[in-house]
Amino acid sequence: MLSTLRNAWKVPELRKRLLFTLFMVAIFRMGNFIPVPGIDTAKLADLTKSGSLFGFYDLISGGAFSRFSIFAMGVVPFINSSIIMQLLTIAVPRLEQLSKEGEDGRKKIQQYTRYAAVPLGIVQAFSTYAIITRANALQDPSNKFNVFLIILTLTTASTFLMWFGDKITEKGIGNGISLLIFVNIISRFPTTIYQVVGLQKAETVNFIEVIIFVIAVALLFIAVVIMSLAERRIPVQYAGKTAGGRLYKGQSTHIPINVNGASVIGIIFAISVMQFPMTIGQFWPDSAFYKFITMSKFSLFKESSWQYALTYFILTIFFTWFYTEVTFKPEEMAENMYKSSGFIPGIRPGEPTANYIGKVLTRIAILGGAFAGIIAITPIVAESYTNFKGIYFGGTGLLIIVGAALDTLRQIESQLVMRHYQGFLK
Repeated sequence: MLSTLRNAWKVPELRKRLLFTLFMVAIFRMGNFIPVPGIDTAKLADLTKSGSLFGFYDLISGGAFSRFSIFAMGVVPFINSSIIMQLLTIAVPRLEQLSKEGEDGRKKIQQYTRYAAVPLGIVQAFSTYAIITRANALQDPSNKFNVFLIILTLTTASTFLMWFGDKITEKGIGNGISLLIFVNIISRFPTTIYQVVGLQKAETVNFIEVIIFVIAVALLFIAVVIMSLAERRIPVQYAGKTAGGRLYKGQSTHIPINVNGASVIGIIFAISVMQFPMTIGQFWPDSAFYKFITMSKFSLFKESSWQYALTYFILTIFFTWFYTEVTFKPEEMAENMYKSSGFIPGIRPGEPTANYIGKVLTRIAILGGAFAGIIAITPIVAESYTNFKGIYFGGTGLLIIVGAALDTLRQIESQLVMRHYQGFLK
């Protein structure tokens, strides 16, 4: 990785892109510390406790939610809009047709995604206001102008970040939105280290336990990298053809399917489902419903229970499988393969090929979902069965940063190859 960055730095155009990216990231991080006025951030601490949905939002916002800065919502509205638009592409014929029109169609869908992110941002901003009101975090609850001010600030900042990410994608290096999330998660590492050191100084954990914790994190990181790079290759053979009086031999290639492609989406869906009853119940803390989900030993939504971890694990597998099923279309893949005179060795073209690809996708989705499920429940297990309390650090963040880092490196390498940079090719 370091050699790739060093070689990229030697190319003037790539150096300008790297400097532009660093400059934009610096501005973005400064914005994370500009507070929204009228908020008592000390009372938001319970909302970002380990394992909660708000803790996950605080992680991908780089602590902006717990500080309640102007970037408290981060790029979550855009992420939600992207997921919704991907699902609608399967259900709405017009969007499905656009997805097949190449680059122009994808740009149009991306434009619709940005438009949809704005109303979603308004809804999320209003929900955030309701949550902090319930947490008594408003310094002046009687001032009704705070409603308009908070919603306007959060929505405008989220829309600005969407534009910000597009500029990084256009003039910088890597995917801008992914890079912003990557930087936010990386920024939480010093806080995590400080928390671990604090536990060690307070003698809550001993030195041996800290060493074991570091080794476990390193092994988790290695596992995430391996799974992020792992892919199932479906072999494809193309028949020979005659063109211009010349005979061209058939070619052998493969269809690469990432084993861990939809794992983060599965985790996001699963954590949203698991935290939804708790979030709703917080608005009526004296209700029988809230008491059941927080106190009953039969509740599936009590975070410290084994039932919660098991349900979370199963939902992660399910949503990973579901997302894979709706985004990959074996029938279209088989049809395109047939039109190009391609076939899978040992499999007949047409429906048998589609069935074969479907079985492969199902197995990959279950395998990737199981790995993502283990990653997702790691913080819960650490919180419940170890002395490392109050540390929101798990594989979910590692999945995101590894994916973003690998994607950025691939883009840098492709830029170097395109320019035939000899130092990289050696």
